[in-house]
Amino acid sequence: MAKRNRVQIVGDMLSVIQQNGGEIKPTHLMYKANLSHMQMRPLLEELLAKELVARVKKHQYDYFIITEKGVHLSQKLKEMREFEKTFGL
Repeated sequence: MAKRNRVQIVGDMLSVIQQNGGEIKPTHLMYKANLSHMQMRPLLEELLAKELVARVKKHQYDYFIITEKGVHLSQKLKEMREFEKTFGL
């Protein structure tokens, strides 16, 4: 299996959050998106800075929620993957 590129990893992260009801704890995101802590942290900070996800406190824990902007990007990335599959790219 080929290594995922940065865009694929971001897409996977956003997709995992969506599949988890739109919110997730950081550790769960790390495991479900198949990332190491070192891989996840800078990407998560970038997603926060670009307002694709937001950090919220819930029951004394940090959770990450996907924003409307993040949902939109996730949908576009899925469309791109389907396009690539259709044309065998």
